[in-house]
Amino acid sequence: MLSEFAERGALPRALAVRVRRILIASVLTSVACAASAAAPGGSELAIGADVTTAVDGIFADYALDSHLPGVVYGIVADGRLVYVRGIGVQDLESRRPVTPDTLFRIASMTKAFTALTVLKLRDDGKLRLDALAESYVPEMRGWRYPTRDSPRIRVRELLNHSAGFVTDDPWGDRQTPLPEAEFSRLLRDGVPFARAPALEFEYSNLGFALLGRIITNVSAQPYAETITRTLLQPLGMASSGFVADAAPRERRALGYRWEDDAWRLEPTLGPGAFGAMGGLQTSAVDYAKWVAFLLSAWPPRDDADAGPVNRATVRELAQGSNFPRTRQRPGLSGPAACRQAINYAMGLTVAADCELGLTLSHGGGYPGYGSHVLLLPASGVGIFALANRTGRRQ
Repeated sequence: MLSEFAERGALPRALAVRVRRILIASVLTSVACAASAAAPGGSELAIGADVTTAVDGIFADYALDSHLPGVVYGIVADGRLVYVRGIGVQDLESRRPVTPDTLFRIASMTKAFTALTVLKLRDDGKLRLDALAESYVPEMRGWRYPTRDSPRIRVRELLNHSAGFVTDDPWGDRQTPLPEAEFSRLLRDGVPFARAPALEFEYSNLGFALLGRIITNVSAQPYAETITRTLLQPLGMASSGFVADAAPRERRALGYRWEDDAWRLEPTLGPGAFGAMGGLQTSAVDYAKWVAFLLSAWPPRDDADAGPVNRATVRELAQGSNFPRTRQRPGLSGPAACRQAINYAMGLTVAADCELGLTLSHGGGYPGYGSHVLLLPASGVGIFALANRTGRRQ
């Protein structure tokens, strides 16, 4: 156990109980777990060995059952990383252990960074969410839509996955290194639609690649530089970035897939046009700063805004697309768990749960990597996990 990150003895009883309920309630897809509820207040109390033992056991079992070479998981509460632990190894050759500073690709958990950067550009007067996307991406202007009466795609539909594109997993993941010139050619040639825009949700990596192009065009610099300048640098996420190979090899978790009862090394995907949908690499220490920043936007209050983006703008990430669905709560809660009403918002899935209240979450599946994050804004608690085995988005 990485006791230096456990911060024992510094949590109030209410928080300790909330974290315990997080662990008991469910283990979310890929490698994360969740739940929280209000609890009576009390005196200062550490997380407690029962809670840490429970969460360590859950993740140890998951790592074994899912054949994970390595995984790191963390709990953020009251604005800080209160517990973190690594299991397994960064790579099978050196056998370096996973630590809180190990770097993982976080796949589609990148989308929230892209979405918030778009919202910040909106705040700065550089774009409008209800503007036609083609006004910022000229290659879209000649597209043939599914029907004569199809509305043309707005920026908002790209954020909400309601542009009408076909679901493109896992094709989209493997387009991460696509050169910008080839992406322009792909766009000029037109893309397939599943339906007319603004009718319903359908997940699209292409849509977030287009948001990356919009960021590039309206900011007059590559999307990766704009996201770094807007979010990563102000939040102190100095180890995070979009060029995996630029990081020291001794800190990187290499990605693997489980095939024929053996691990197979996945190739490292370089930077490119699709990176805005899933190309970010980060560590548990860095990612916890992002989680704490997002949670700090709740509740609304009179305090001065201190972050790189206004709190009200951060809360917009939770605004859904008005195409609600229902699902059984993912994880280990079992069939008795209440069903959730969910919407895809902006880079996050928002769910209303009868026991947990409002939750924000996202998974990441990528060649060699799987990840998940769950936020409980009313409780100020978030939990995340990053692993180096090919996973699927949830």
